[in-house]
Amino acid sequence: MRSSYDAVVVGSGHNALVASAYLARAGHSVLLLERLPAPGGATVSTRPFPGVDAHLSRYSYLVSLLPRKIVRDLDLDFRVRTRTVSSYTPTTRDGHPTGLLVGGGEARTRESFARLTGGDREYTAWRDFYALTAHVAARVFPTLTEPLPTKAELRRLVDDDTAWRTLFEEPLGKAVEARFADDLVRGVVLTDALIGTFADAHDPSLRQNRCFLYHVIGGGTGDWNVPVGGMGALTRALVGAARTAGAELRTGHEVTRIETDGHRAEVTYRTEDGEGTVGARHVLVGAAPRELAVLTGDAPPPPAEGAQLKVNMLLKRLPGLRDPDVDPRDAFAGTFHIAEGYEALAAAHGQAAAGALPFAPPSEIYCHSLTDPTVLSQDLTDRGFHTLTLFGLHTPARLFTDATNDTARAALLAGTLAQLDEHLAEPIADCLATDTDGNPCIEAKTPLDLERDLRLPGGNIFHGDLSFPYADEQDPRGPGRWGVGTPHPNILLCGAGALRGGGVSGIPGHNAAMAVLGQ
Repeated sequence: MRSSYDAVVVGSGHNALVASAYLARAGHSVLLLERLPAPGGATVSTRPFPGVDAHLSRYSYLVSLLPRKIVRDLDLDFRVRTRTVSSYTPTTRDGHPTGLLVGGGEARTRESFARLTGGDREYTAWRDFYALTAHVAARVFPTLTEPLPTKAELRRLVDDDTAWRTLFEEPLGKAVEARFADDLVRGVVLTDALIGTFADAHDPSLRQNRCFLYHVIGGGTGDWNVPVGGMGALTRALVGAARTAGAELRTGHEVTRIETDGHRAEVTYRTEDGEGTVGARHVLVGAAPRELAVLTGDAPPPPAEGAQLKVNMLLKRLPGLRDPDVDPRDAFAGTFHIAEGYEALAAAHGQAAAGALPFAPPSEIYCHSLTDPTVLSQDLTDRGFHTLTLFGLHTPARLFTDATNDTARAALLAGTLAQLDEHLAEPIADCLATDTDGNPCIEAKTPLDLERDLRLPGGNIFHGDLSFPYADEQDPRGPGRWGVGTPHPNILLCGAGALRGGGVSGIPGHNAAMAVLGQ
C-alpha cells in the first residue's frame, strides 16, 4: 500500500466499486478499503445452507435501476433476464380462491382483471396509470446519471402536470383511491411505495411517493430484472473492472476515522495487525451518511429506520396453489403478493405504528431460479429444487431490540408464512429442502440483523429516506452539482445515501466519480 492516493474509497458495495472503476479507468490512483473479508456489501451471493449447492442473492436480489450506460462504460460482463410475469396476487372472493395475474401479454392480463373484478374498468385504469408512470420514467431516468437538475427543470422535463402532481406533490394514496375501486388492485399498486419504507398511503411527508418513484422509473421502463448468476455476479464483474483498471482493493481494513482540511485527507484504518493511515486528495464513502458522520466527527443526520423482513428459502419443489387457474411457475416467477390488499396494508401499518407486529404481515415473494436456474447446481435443478426470496413490509426497526430480536423474528416469520399458507395447496414448510444437518433451508433477517451484518443504520436498505431526484431550491449548495456532496469539499458520498442513491443502481458511484473528475 502506498502512503497516498488520488482517491480512497470507503466500503466495497456495488456503488463504491463503480466509483473505483470509473476513477481508475480515468488514470487516478485508487485504494478501496473494506472492513469485511470479502467485497460486495449487500450485493453478494452466498451459500447460506450448509452442504447445499445453492447460491442465493442474500440481501438485494433484483435489478431495475442499474443504467446500461454504466455496464457499457465499465465493460461489465453482467447480464439480466426479464421476468415473464410481473406479479400474481392471490385472494379469496365469495369463498373461492382466485387472484390477479399481471403479465404474459395484454390479453392474459386483461382476462385476469376481468375474472377478479367482473369487468374492464380496473384494467383500463391500470393501463392508464402505468402509461403515466412510463411517461415519467422515460424522462426522469436518464437524468440520474447527469448533473442534478433543479425541481423546476425536472418538472419542465416531465411536461405533464397530472403526472407531476400525482407522483411529486400529492400523497400517492389520493391517486390510488381516485383511479382504482378494487381493494386488491389498490394494494398491488401501493406496494411499490412501501419497499423498505414505513409509511401510510397518505403520509404528508411523501416518503411513500419517493419510494414509489424509484420503483417505477428503472431503465426508463420500470422493469425489474433478474441478475444472471445472482447478485454476486454484479459484484464479481465490478471487482474485475476496478482491479483491471488498476484500483487496489483491500478487505479486512476497517476505516475508523477521516480527517480533512478540505484539500487533503487522512484516512485511518484498522486491521488484524494494527492501525494505519493513508492520505488522499479525495475520499469517497459508500457507507451511510450516519456512518460518515461518525468517521468525520460531524453532527449526524436524523436516525434512519428500516422496515422489512428478508427471508431466503430453498425448496425441494414449488408448492401448488389453491387458485386452480394459475400455474405455480407463473405465480412465483413474478412478484407474489401476500396480504397486500389496500385495507390490509393500512391495518398492518397501524398495528406496527402502535408498537405491535402486524397481525397479518404483508410480504412479497419471487423465485429467482425460475428465470435463472444457474444459481442452483445442475443436480438441484434436475431434482426440481427452487429458491424463494421473501420481502416483508411494515416491520419497522422500532419493533426489534437486542433483547427481543430473536423471539420477534421467529413470531414474525411464523405469521408471514401462515399468510402465505392460506393461498397454497400445501404448507410451505412441507416444501422446504433440508441442509446436511437436517435443518430446514430457511433464514430470516430483521432490520436489526441488517444493521449488525452490514451496518445499515436502523437496518434501512436505502441508508435513509429516499429523496426526490432534484436539487432543493431552498438550499442551492445542498449536495452539490452531482448530488454527492458533504460538508467537506473533498469527501463525497458514493453510496445509497447520496441524493439519487437507493436500490441496486451504481448511480451514486458514477456520480461521485464524475464529481471528482470535474465532469
